[in-house]
Amino acid sequence: MSDRLPPGLHIVATPIGNLGDLSQRAAATLRSADRILAEDSRVTAKLLNHIGAKVPMSRYDDHTSEQERDRIVAQLSEQAIALVSDAGTPLISDPGYKLVRAARAAGRAIHTVPGPSAAIAALTLAGLPTDRFLFLGFLPSKAKGRRDAIGEIAGVKATLVIYESGPRLAGTLAALQELLGARDAAVVREISKLHEECVAGTLKELAERYAALASATKGEIVIVVGPGSDVDLASDEELDAALDEALGRLSPSRAAAEVAGRLNVPRKRAYARALDRSK
Repeated sequence: MSDRLPPGLHIVATPIGNLGDLSQRAAATLRSADRILAEDSRVTAKLLNHIGAKVPMSRYDDHTSEQERDRIVAQLSEQAIALVSDAGTPLISDPGYKLVRAARAAGRAIHTVPGPSAAIAALTLAGLPTDRFLFLGFLPSKAKGRRDAIGEIAGVKATLVIYESGPRLAGTLAALQELLGARDAAVVREISKLHEECVAGTLKELAERYAALASATKGEIVIVVGPGSDVDLASDEELDAALDEALGRLSPSRAAAEVAGRLNVPRKRAYARALDRSK
């Protein structure tokens, strides 16, 4: 790579823990950029100091105004501007997609420097199916919103990847166990850092474990939940009872999705009975 970067937006993945995970290309890009857009300049300053880079930084986050975004896009015609998040790959549960969209609409060059991602790293550690997975980012913080979000994807036959914080971990695991039932899962914490751990078990086992450890659980956390079973074991009576409870809170389609995932029944069967029960 030459010292002079081509003008445009350079999306640079940074380490999620171990600074040794920064690629040579990412380091060279950050050293050569005209400016760096960072979520928190204090966090990024530590990384720049590690690689000996002295580059001007500006804050870019979800609160950046449309006017400031337009100014950045205009500068991309002549400047090489790097976009980083506090850790990992920008735009993955981090701000940035509006800037990329605006830059593309303006005909600016966009480059990506791939690297660490907590979601992908957690999948490699969890030992669950990876042929099909759904990334959900952070679930809503309020209980009802969280339940609704889980209900919407309960019937999806894929491994689920969820970001979470220590204080919310126990509540999220309890909701996942209640709505998704007996699924294999893993809690992956502090990836690539000194205290990295991956605890595997059923959702019930993990919910019980972290309910007891709630106040002591810290760090960056990824929950990985395996797909539900294809075996349809629930009786009509069990299905109807579960649907009646869910219909008191949700529309027929959402109730069917939630119950289908929890009881491991086909969503089509659950939806047909939900329509009958709601009449």
